[in-house]
Formats: sequence, C-alpha cells, structure tokens
Amino acid sequence: MADISLRQKAISYLSRREHSRRELFKKLSPLAVSPDEIHQLLDTLEQEGLQSDLRTAEAIVRARQGKHGALRIKQDLLMHGIPDEIIQQVLVDVKDDELSQAKAVWAKRFQSLPSNAAERAKQGRYLQNRGFSMAIIQSLLRGDD
Repeated sequence: MADISLRQKAISYLSRREHSRRELFKKLSPLAVSPDEIHQLLDTLEQEGLQSDLRTAEAIVRARQGKHGALRIKQDLLMHGIPDEIIQQVLVDVKDDELSQAKAVWAKRFQSLPSNAAERAKQGRYLQNRGFSMAIIQSLLRGDD
C-alpha cells in the first residue's frame, strides 16, 4: 500500500513539472519507510522514462536562457541537484550564444554604452547579477561585436 501511494505522489509531482532525482528524493523522504524504498522507486521511474535529470536540466535552461547567463543557469542547475556531466552537456549551447543573450538583456535595461566609470560599474553589476561572465560583460561594454 505504501509503495502505491509513494509512486502516486511521485507521479503527481512529475505531472506538474520536471523534477530532478534529488528533488523527488527530498519530497518523498517524509512519506517513505526507508531511503532504499525511494531509490528503488526513482530507479523504476527513470527506467520507465517518467523521470529524467536531462529533461529537467533542459527545462531549466529553456526557462532561464533569455534572462540569465551561463553562470547563473549553472548555479540553478546545481541547486536542483543536476549531475555535473549533464550540466556540461546542456550548457554548451548557452555558452555559444552568451554574448547575444547578454546584449539582449542589456538592451532591455540600458539605451547606450556607459560614458563614465559609474555607469560602466552599474551596467556591469546588472549583467553580473544575471550570471554573465566578466569576459562577456567587458566585451559588451566596450562595444565589441
């Protein structure tokens, strides 16, 4: 009986949005008799294709790609418990297109390149808080194409 309700709860979580293995483990821990029971259920869900850390990572990247840089996206993936090899796999496209994304984010907030040190610092902090690398920020604020 506990297996059925635990499985139903897991499927209920997965029906709302993609969850990483670690997220599901945390959510199901209070309901399970033992951690082994949860690991076994998660293995089964993964084999059935109902849970996938790769799909979870791709969903997170899609949701954040237009607003945040690779550093911020990587931090979000780590917080969700995505393994490093999957993070490296999904961040390849983000890093390739990071300069154009930074330009788009910057253009929504600022109209012109900084004319003094104070403006440069303000614009740099804005982009840095959104997870863009310093190399990308410096390139953008210098006006490099």
